[in-house]
Amino acid sequence: MSGGTGTDPLDRALLRVMLAAGASAGGVYVLADDEPVLQLTVMSGVPAPFLEPWSRVALAAPIPVAVAVRRRHLVWAGSHQQLVRDFPRTAVAVPYDFALAAAPIGDRDADGARGALLLLWPAGHPPHLSEDERERVEHGCRQLAAVLARHPRGSDGHPPRPVEPRVLTPPPARTVGPEEARAAVDFAERLPGGACALDLDGSITLVTTGAAELLGAEPDRLIGARPWEALPWLRDPVFEDRYRAAVISRQPMSFVALRPPDRWLTFQLFPDGRGLSVWIAPSEVPAGKEYGPLPVPAPGEAVPPRAGQIYHVLHLAAALTEAVGVQDVVDLVADQIVPAFGAQGMLMYATEGGRLRTIGHRGYPAEAVAAFEGLALGAAKSPAVHALSTGEPSFYTTPEQMEVEYPGLPQLTGKAARAVLPLIVSGRPVGCCILSYTRPRTFSMEERQVLTSLAGLIAQALDRARLYDAKQQLAHDLQAGLLPHGLPPVPGLAVAARYLPSTRGMDIGGDFYDLIRLDEDSVAAVIGDVQGHNAAAAALMGQARTAVHAHATAGASPAEVLARTNRLLTDLDPDLFTSCLYVHINLRSGRACLASAGHPPPLLRHPDRHTEVLDVPHGLLLGIDPDARYEATEIELPPDSVLALYTDGLVEQPGVDLDRAVAELAGRLSAAPPRQPDALADVLLENRYSGADRQDDVALMLLAPDSIGPDGPA
Repeated sequence: MSGGTGTDPLDRALLRVMLAAGASAGGVYVLADDEPVLQLTVMSGVPAPFLEPWSRVALAAPIPVAVAVRRRHLVWAGSHQQLVRDFPRTAVAVPYDFALAAAPIGDRDADGARGALLLLWPAGHPPHLSEDERERVEHGCRQLAAVLARHPRGSDGHPPRPVEPRVLTPPPARTVGPEEARAAVDFAERLPGGACALDLDGSITLVTTGAAELLGAEPDRLIGARPWEALPWLRDPVFEDRYRAAVISRQPMSFVALRPPDRWLTFQLFPDGRGLSVWIAPSEVPAGKEYGPLPVPAPGEAVPPRAGQIYHVLHLAAALTEAVGVQDVVDLVADQIVPAFGAQGMLMYATEGGRLRTIGHRGYPAEAVAAFEGLALGAAKSPAVHALSTGEPSFYTTPEQMEVEYPGLPQLTGKAARAVLPLIVSGRPVGCCILSYTRPRTFSMEERQVLTSLAGLIAQALDRARLYDAKQQLAHDLQAGLLPHGLPPVPGLAVAARYLPSTRGMDIGGDFYDLIRLDEDSVAAVIGDVQGHNAAAAALMGQARTAVHAHATAGASPAEVLARTNRLLTDLDPDLFTSCLYVHINLRSGRACLASAGHPPPLLRHPDRHTEVLDVPHGLLLGIDPDARYEATEIELPPDSVLALYTDGLVEQPGVDLDRAVAELAGRLSAAPPRQPDALADVLLENRYSGADRQDDVALMLLAPDSIGPDGPA
């Protein structure tokens, strides 16, 4: 991470808004020009590794800064409990008490914000953001937007979205002279026990003689090192976790540790915006802590993971649980895991029929991707095949090392180092993930452990995603097979039909429609909705549609078509109910006969665009009572009118009365200018195409007589 002193205009603007809002930490994200990604550009008040999981945030991610930009308003989490409820992926990676605000920076008209401001407050902040604080945050965002507008490039001439964010060095509490500095050291040396100072990164900047004696290490060895790195007996993640908790919450923390062989020490941490003061004192053996010291790993042996690594993996694991399809897994690895580990390239393979199939790549030339496409797992010599055959990850630190085992590969790929991670679930290979680097790179033992653990999580996510995609394709094929592939042309009658699956579940449901040419002068239209969103609903939908089609072509009246279909469905006893609306249109007379089995009322837009909700007798749903009777009603269907049939998914909304929703749909149809049914259908569905949480299927049919009358179709 690059450093900064706050001399850049963007840096100064961030420090001003932090001071005005009373925030303990903050950061500015800038929206990339070439991809939907927010890049952390400058930060202050927390160490750079703390925000490493969020240095690059996909605009679609459920992360506070991304949500603020998408919704274009301030996002607030006043406690960790609220963060758990609203942003669980973030909460699992930062399990400390603090308050958070994320707000969009500026607005580029229809294009959205330029970026986002992230602010943190210490533990103890009131649960709500005060009006004064909110105004200061929003004012700061306007200032930041003005800076970005005036300075599209940084002071060094480069775009203000570097690969690594600038970390602003906090100013000292006050300036002291040499005499006062020596007096401060003498003061600390005279106190009992020992004291040391850590900067925000956790590095020791001052250690007293008493502290060095208690820790059992020379001061020169401690200065500049992090305690859990310099002292093997402090490598327990719990100790680093207390440091992270103190920095984020700005609250004093303490822990007890055993210095080998038998000396217990109490550590008390007192944080502020520049670092931590640590007080160390001898301690009694705490209850339940009679265990021995942590063993010191031998060279090459696995070492305990650091707290930061644990939370980083937890964050990525939480993200992987949100991946649904294979493309989601690929995008997540490319957008979050690749930058998190500083890689410049990524290749992901899935195993299919004993061969490798490329499912995603970044940073690789086309010829390198094509060279390994379709390789047999048992016949080809490649890093991915080797990793899958052994089940062990491989780490190559230099191009020379790679050249020895795989001649020509460094030149073909342009990569100097790589981590080859087999993706294995229950002993079964499902794929391989390769992270690559353009320069030689060493992989520490800790990093190898984290990557190996992460590979297991990616493997499970990929296996689930492939199963989901297979089910989705099956559902799509089943739905396509049950719905009509096309509607028969009817001279004098323009028809448009649409079907939108629910955005949840298997993308399969029970909504159906059909257009049945009965004879030269008449046509039938039918629309229905089977209860449920699963394969059973789809199967019953197919049976209902077939039954209606058979009875209609046999010459049954609209009421009789519904009665006969009802008896069939009741005999099948599917435990599901079906609504249905059947319309018989006489093309010669220009009249229509309608019968309904509990279906939402149709709409009729007259030639003058006045739209009415038709009052059709509301019969019982199909499949309940085999003896149910249905009534029909006749209407005039004049030329240039539009008859709209739809399922309840088009109008039902949580908390909205159904009659009101139907009236609103009629209003939209009435307000739409005269146009062909296809265009009108798009207008009526406008608010449903983008619904990310659409709970129900939507079916829609529009029938528009062109010129029908006593002499039949024109």
